[in-house]
Amino acid sequence: MRNRRDSLSQRIVEAVQDRIRDGSYGPGQKLPTEHELIGEFGVSRTVIREAIANLRANGLVTPRQGVGVFVTDQPFAQPFVLAAGNGDAVHEAVAVLELRIALEVETAGLAAARRTPEILVTMREALKRMDEAIAAGDDAIEADLAFHRAIAAATENYHFVNLFNYLGEFLMPRSRLNTSLIAHESRKDYLRHINDEHQRVFDAIAAGDSEAARGAMRLHLMGSKERLRASASE
Repeated sequence: MRNRRDSLSQRIVEAVQDRIRDGSYGPGQKLPTEHELIGEFGVSRTVIREAIANLRANGLVTPRQGVGVFVTDQPFAQPFVLAAGNGDAVHEAVAVLELRIALEVETAGLAAARRTPEILVTMREALKRMDEAIAAGDDAIEADLAFHRAIAAATENYHFVNLFNYLGEFLMPRSRLNTSLIAHESRKDYLRHINDEHQRVFDAIAAGDSEAARGAMRLHLMGSKERLRASASE
């Protein structure tokens, strides 16, 4: 059975889909701001972000950093759609992490072989922003995404970057789950642990060690997966 937040998020997804279909939100048009959507639907920021992540995963919208979220040019003509299944949120998150392991372990290896001084600076900045977000009590999702996006960019293979941008926030289990509670840690301690794992991935990439980068990324994602699987069996 879906929880109330899932139901609220799905209601918003369906409303936006209907508006895209009837032309209220045309191709390339900017969606209302997060604040405006919160006011219209009377829901939390988390619910809006889940809805946007779902719409993005279905190829209907795309974010532009610092500008907003826009309807894609051909919102109902995508050749591939990654949509949430019918399972509960934990099992869905585990399924997404399995996809990430298959994708991002090799991404990290290629990043280590092809990284440039400029992309390493971008990674360092993302790690720093995540530290700052954690200290401020934020969820640090944007900084977390920025770090993984920089790794995709370091491959110098635009297919990795495009796929990462397509999946976006759908990749982050904590955009839909209270992962720190699942891990039996405070949010700050949980996120510091995550960023320590990021640091190990970064160190391997910076050293140009592809095998170490693959190993560090695998440990990072497998750790998240196993924590979620353990919670599902409790």
